[in-house]
Amino acid sequence: MWTIAGSLQPVPVLSRLDLVPAPVEAALKTLDGVDRVAVAEIDASLADTAEFCEHYGSPLAASANCVVVAGKRGDVVRYAACMVLATMRADVNGVIRKRLDARKASFAPMDEAVALTGMEYGGITPVGVPADWPILVSPEVAAAPELVVGSGIRGSKILIPGEVLMNLPGAEVLDGLARPV
Repeated sequence: MWTIAGSLQPVPVLSRLDLVPAPVEAALKTLDGVDRVAVAEIDASLADTAEFCEHYGSPLAASANCVVVAGKRGDVVRYAACMVLATMRADVNGVIRKRLDARKASFAPMDEAVALTGMEYGGITPVGVPADWPILVSPEVAAAPELVVGSGIRGSKILIPGEVLMNLPGAEVLDGLARPV
């Protein structure tokens, strides 16, 4: 079923919930289309996208990264999980800043992103982010038939169709979210 898996051994995600942290597990249990989602165990030292793709033979163009962005206006901070293909760069100070109605936007500091999501840095996924966060998705990610995304930990990856990713609460396609690197 998964043409992008390379040498991964994907299994139905609900059969290996030990490969995801608690917030991801909770979100998966209510996700419409979860029967089309898989998980694969990986070497945690190879979790970074480029190394992962090279080692496992999964195409870089099928990998989507989740970046946590913090937007500030005065004392108010708004967070968003942003999904872009690994071959693209998120427009943090343009499109995302405007969507968050912020004066200033930047990638959330690592310790903050980890604490707020309950996930490991380098494995953050939109599945299971705090319910009040928007999940901003580039059109390329939403349209992808198959994607490899983080699982919430560095020791596994989730394989998911873009249309199932769009079933996450708060998911919205944002035109112009990403540009080619």
